[in-house]
Amino acid sequence: MSHTTVDSPVGPLTLVAHDGVLSGLYMTEQRHRPADEAFGPEDPSPFGDVITQLAEYFDGTRTAFDLPLDPIGTPFQRTVWRALVEIPYGETVTYGELAQRLGRPSAARAVGLANGRNPIGIIVPCHRVVGANGDLTGYGGGLARKRHLLDFEQGSDSYRLPL
Repeated sequence: MSHTTVDSPVGPLTLVAHDGVLSGLYMTEQRHRPADEAFGPEDPSPFGDVITQLAEYFDGTRTAFDLPLDPIGTPFQRTVWRALVEIPYGETVTYGELAQRLGRPSAARAVGLANGRNPIGIIVPCHRVVGANGDLTGYGGGLARKRHLLDFEQGSDSYRLPL
């Protein structure tokens, strides 16, 4: 394991690699963030492409990431996280819709729990999942960050993140 920290419009992001492959992207004060000691030594060398693609995303020139990922989770969680990557930039789906896409229409709550455990925020876009009525619901990085990311992707300038 190794890690580095980069600045972003939503605050510092801690990038974590396992055997040189991105396995974590954590925001400050993120729910389910492992202890810093679990991230291994500081080493920016495995993160060149990640940093470049994040910069392109935040400057508005990238709408999809093309990176090898190694999120650590249960088989069901990994299935949910793979489905998150299929949600198009600037769009949202509900937990129920995502469960339906997975062929598990009664599993909206389980999908929500897996979504909340996503270890690679932004790149695996768990922020694009909303409640059944379209309301923003829990987000590991906080609802203000979720609103910021959604507004950014939808081209809205109406919300500025107070950092």
